[in-house]
Amino acid sequence: MAAYWIAHVTVKDPVRYQDYMSLAPEAFKQFNARFLARGEKATSLEGSAFVKHVLIEFDDYQSALDCYHSPAYQRAKQARLDVADAMITIVDGL
Repeated sequence: MAAYWIAHVTVKDPVRYQDYMSLAPEAFKQFNARFLARGEKATSLEGSAFVKHVLIEFDDYQSALDCYHSPAYQRAKQARLDVADAMITIVDGL
């Protein structure tokens, strides 16, 4: 059953955020991730508002978790930590 990685991000330093953007695709490719939605055109109706929103589909829940914890994604995450605020959730599909 498919699983989804839902991310909400506010970039604080767009120039340094490009380091994350250059590193993260390696992890997503390794785990057959498929981007379903990504962008800034969104309306937050409840909770904290973020600027960017991303929806990524994985083959299954374990693959999504493995991607997040992979060395490749952890390198990307380190590049993101000081330059963007993020909230990431992984959820099973129906």
